[in-house]
Formats: sequence, C-alpha cells, structure tokens
Amino acid sequence: MLAWIVTAFYIAGIIAAVDAVMNTRTAQGAVAWAVSLVAAPFIAVPAYLVLGRSKFDGVTGAYEQRKHEIDALVRQVRENLGPWGVGDAERYAPYRAVQRLSGMELTKGNHAELLVDGQATFNSILEGIAHAAHYVLVQFYMFHDDGLGRRMQEALIERARAGVRVYMLYDEVGSKGLPRPYVEELRAAGVEVSSFKPTQGAGNRFQLNFRNHRKMVVVDGVTGWVGGHNVGDEYLGLDSEFTPWRDTHVRLEGPVVLQLQATILGDWYWATREIPDLNWQPQPSTSADVHAMIVPSAPSQKLETAGLLFVTALHSAQRRIWLSAPYFVPDEAVIKALQLAALRGVDVRIITTGKGDSQAVYLAAFHYIHLLRDLGIRFYAYKPGFLHEKVMLVDEDVSTIGTANFDNRSFRLNFEVTSMIVDPAFGRQMEAMFERDFSHAELIDPDEFEQQPYWWRLAVNLSRLAAPVL
Repeated sequence: MLAWIVTAFYIAGIIAAVDAVMNTRTAQGAVAWAVSLVAAPFIAVPAYLVLGRSKFDGVTGAYEQRKHEIDALVRQVRENLGPWGVGDAERYAPYRAVQRLSGMELTKGNHAELLVDGQATFNSILEGIAHAAHYVLVQFYMFHDDGLGRRMQEALIERARAGVRVYMLYDEVGSKGLPRPYVEELRAAGVEVSSFKPTQGAGNRFQLNFRNHRKMVVVDGVTGWVGGHNVGDEYLGLDSEFTPWRDTHVRLEGPVVLQLQATILGDWYWATREIPDLNWQPQPSTSADVHAMIVPSAPSQKLETAGLLFVTALHSAQRRIWLSAPYFVPDEAVIKALQLAALRGVDVRIITTGKGDSQAVYLAAFHYIHLLRDLGIRFYAYKPGFLHEKVMLVDEDVSTIGTANFDNRSFRLNFEVTSMIVDPAFGRQMEAMFERDFSHAELIDPDEFEQQPYWWRLAVNLSRLAAPVL
C-alpha cells in the first residue's frame, strides 16, 4: 500500500510539473514549481493545489448562466452613463489604456470627499447607511465581531427592519473569525448575507489562495465609499499594538458610483447567482464636477489590471509620484517604471509602514528599497503606528485611492478595486495629506542595508523569495 501511495505522489508530481511548465506566469516560477514537484512531491503537490494557479476559473461559466440578462444590464448601464463620459480633449493622458484595462469610462459630474482615518470614514459610511431609502450594498474583506463590527451590524439591521434592502458580502479568509451568530442575527433581521465563495466550481475547489480584498459601500446607487479600511476596531486605532492606524477612504457621489455598484454586483452575482434590482440612473453631483472612474482588478481578468494600472500611471508622471504602500513588494515592471521616472527627474516619494503586521512582507520591502537606491527616490517609514492606506498622487491632478497593495498578491491573486480621481483641487487635498504623513515619518537610507547584520540581510532576501505567495 505504501508503495502505491509513493508512486501516486510521484506521478501526481510529474503531472503537476507539466501543468506548471505550461501555465505558470514566469519562467522562474515554472522552474521552481517543476523542480519541487518532481523532487519533493509529498510537500509540493498539496502546496501546488492550493497556491499554484494564478487565474481564477469559473467566471465565464457563471456569466453564461444568465448571459442575456447580464448583457442587457451592461448595455443599459453603458447607455445611461454615456452622457457623463469625459470628452477626448479633457481626458487624462493615458486614459485609453486604463479604459481598455478596466472596461470603465472616465466620468464627469462627480464629487469626491477625502476621508482620512477610521473615525471620519466610518462616521461617513454609517451616516450614509442610516439615510438609505431603497438599498444598501456593503462589501468588506474583513468583518470583526467587535465594537465597530457591532455598530455596522446594528446599522444594517436597522435599515433592513425599516424595509430597506440590505446586501452584505465578505471574504472567507479575511473574515475567518466572524462567528456564526453575528451572521445569523443579520439574516434574521432580513439582511441578505453571503461570503464570496472563491472555491465554487470544480476548478476552484482547492484554490484557497484567491481572496476578495475589496472594501466598498453603495447606498441607493447615489453615494459610494471605497478605500483601505475594513470593519474592525483596529481601523479606529483601538488596537494597542498598531495604534494609531493610518488609512484612507473616499466618499463618492455622481455617475462614478454606478461603476462602483457594478463592481459589487459582479461579486454578489458570483457568490449567489442573484441579480438584485438596483438603480442604474446616474445622479450627477450638484456641488462639483470631478472626473473619476473605478478600476476593478481580478485574477479572472485576462490582463493583470492592477499592476498595469500602476505602471501606466507611473510612466505618465512628469513631475511627481507620491505613493503609500504598506506592503512594498513591486514586480519588475513597477521597478522599471519607478527607475525611469526617477531618471526623468520626477519627484518620487514612497512611504511605507514603519511597523509591519506581516514580518515577511515587511522585511521583503527592504530588498526593493535597496534595489532602488542611488536614483533620488525618497523612502519614508511611517512611525506613529501602522500605515495601511493604498493611495497615490501623480503630478498635480491624478489621485488613486483603493484596496490594492504594491505586491504580487494584489497585482495577480486578489480581487481589488481602485478609484481614480482626476481633479487638481482633490490633488491638493491629497498633497496636504501626504505632507502630514511625511512629517510623521523617517527617511530610510537604502545604503544602511549593507551595514545590517548578516542574519538580517539573509532574512530580507528569504522574505523576498516567499513574498509572492504571502
């Protein structure tokens, strides 16, 4: 019997190695998987089943189940948003690439409010939910059953009991500690609740490595929120280890909210195969005319949208690239874009956390900081607490606020979403926010890498090798 088991593992290892050679994204990854699968199949085969695939299967099949309804809805939304598309003369320069990547249009008639840190963000979100008249869509990677989690639960239950339709979506991995009674109380009050269910379908059965990392709220198709916060007390700065927690969200009004709503609906449909009746009539802001668009990215897409979005933005920069990256583990394309920007004389500043919640990813960042030395790029370590925001400012007017980190997981394995706001006034608010963050940070000297103990430099390089699957 033991001989049969050993033989089966070696055969499975050879089959998986062939699959890795045919489908792994990079040559280095293909070699690493093939060698380990053949040499150590008892460890590598189970690991490959869970971690080996970078493309999320099943979306096409799910679409085919209700193809005619979905196509009709897409046509309707595009037609409704048509008058609010930004004309060629007003478009952000690399717009065409971003539009083709995302399938979304840059829209006008929007209002964007910058929300700095947890109190401002959740005061805004909970107030918005309280005023919902027809429906609320709530999606977060992480829900905790703590003070903030119960405030969110109470807000959703109150609206459901008032006759408002409420939909809540969460990720199984991010919300793995969410107790069943929390969800049951919501359902008992009439809230529609679902996990994202990434393992649906035979092709995804073992693929636990895909995660829905999006954080979005939409009320009545009129107001939306997106950014870095999850639902947990630590995001209010109440975790003694990581306080103060530094994060950013944005509140949106106008036609762009329908793009955010479409992103939530797509995730809800995957999880439930349901298409709720929602408002798809754009309601432009009466107080502003900000240009904005939503860029969803996912491992189900043909191209690596999140990474390409940032590469496009970095290549477009003429004067400034300021970005915040709690997990700074860029791929080669991003590294080259940063190098070229620095060589063009662009003011490149990158602020990362001075205190990581993942030691391996935190250490890996120092490899890339050292790699980008001697180019004039300034790196900062945020010191007061944990910096978690995912934001960027390019030149004077292009801002991004979303959920995607500068790492392999966000670029290739996670479902992410980024708001792009093209507006000089909003850019000035972002600039002021960055300046405050820089004032609470210390400059990192990349040359100090070589002065560190050997064991520390070894840990950095080992962490760099492991970072792609963390």
